[in-house]
Amino acid sequence: MNQNKLFYLTRWKLAGCYSAAMGLVLSICALGLYQALVHAHWQTLDRELESVAGTLHDSVESVLKQPGRVEPTAQQLLPERKPQQHILGAIHQGDYFVRLLNTAGQTVTTAGFQPEGLPTTSGEITWQTVQDTKGNRYHQISLPLHTQDNRPWGYMQMGRSLNDVDNYLANVKLVLLLGLPIAMVLVGGASWWLAGFAMQPIYESYSQIQQFTADVAHELRTPLAAVAATVESVSGMPNLPESEARNILRTIERQNRRLTTLVADLLLLARIERQPIPIRRQVCYLNDIVSDLVEELAALAIAAKVTISYGARVHRPIKVIGDEEQLYRLVSNIIVNAIQYTPTDGQVNVTLNYSDHHGIIQVQDTGIGIAPLEQKRIFDRFYRVSSDRARHTGGSGLGLAIAQAIVQTHGGSLQVQSELGRGSTFTIRLPSIINQSSNLKLAKQ
Repeated sequence: MNQNKLFYLTRWKLAGCYSAAMGLVLSICALGLYQALVHAHWQTLDRELESVAGTLHDSVESVLKQPGRVEPTAQQLLPERKPQQHILGAIHQGDYFVRLLNTAGQTVTTAGFQPEGLPTTSGEITWQTVQDTKGNRYHQISLPLHTQDNRPWGYMQMGRSLNDVDNYLANVKLVLLLGLPIAMVLVGGASWWLAGFAMQPIYESYSQIQQFTADVAHELRTPLAAVAATVESVSGMPNLPESEARNILRTIERQNRRLTTLVADLLLLARIERQPIPIRRQVCYLNDIVSDLVEELAALAIAAKVTISYGARVHRPIKVIGDEEQLYRLVSNIIVNAIQYTPTDGQVNVTLNYSDHHGIIQVQDTGIGIAPLEQKRIFDRFYRVSSDRARHTGGSGLGLAIAQAIVQTHGGSLQVQSELGRGSTFTIRLPSIINQSSNLKLAKQ
């Protein structure tokens, strides 16, 4: 299975799992919202019925004299066709009904809107939901009635149509049922995008690993192929002259040294990037490191027909806390890189300065320069601005990557400014200590 298919299937799985989880969450939220609306409407309906029925109950009960008998005064208190003339005239008469039941549960009188085929229920149950022959639902409350001398009279039942509530809740349910699939489609699209976004760093890392493996294989194959070709050619020579044998051994030694350097560089990068990094902490003098390296690399510059110069813009020792061997490697890699990418009769200028508690090393060359798009990649492993020239000079493309790792380990920074065809300037900034007390304090750490 190739990597594209693998990541494609993984993306589908992530999107599917996310969509399923979000679908479950949305379904639970929709159900909870619907139940909350139902509960809120029932609570409001109960309070409304209780308030209206309580007011009417108190008015009617105050004029009742004989059990099971409705006095004209009590009849006048019940809502008729003109609710605006009634004490409860603000109530919409078409939605409410009133029934007075005697102690035997028989209907004595009715008032207001009377649904067709509404069954008579016991008045002993306070809250009830009943249904007429047409399937319409009603919610009613039953309250006991007493005469003026506190004898049981019967019950008053007051009910309200649930058509408006049922229609509203049905619309809410329809919206939720239709909205959930639409929301799932949107969630599915978002899941697909988020899965791709989340997997992008993994995909890039995987691609980098593949590229790294390919680069390492290429770098190893070149010297190994040279050694194999040399050995093969020697095996076909029964009588090899001593001078020829020495040349062959030098070739094998040179290729072996190239392999050893490549492996050492890879091990150094792995060791530096592994946390925590055990480095030898000691006081290092940048003045000595830079001047020694410029002197040592002068022969390399002469061989490349490049002029190298050094200038210190500060007259006091610049001390840093770090691993002296790694700091040598850091500055050496930058200077060697400048020499390799500077054409014949070019110049490499190395300067040392101090600013804002930092030692600053600048390596400026008149080389081929670096294009703006490539400046972001020059610190990547095995990346070369000019691969042909780098391989001709024996470079593996790891020098700047190692330099970047070392400078980050020491809490500094490495920056480049370059213009294509006009050279480059690499700037190393390392935290510096000022006085002897700071020196001793950091050295103890």
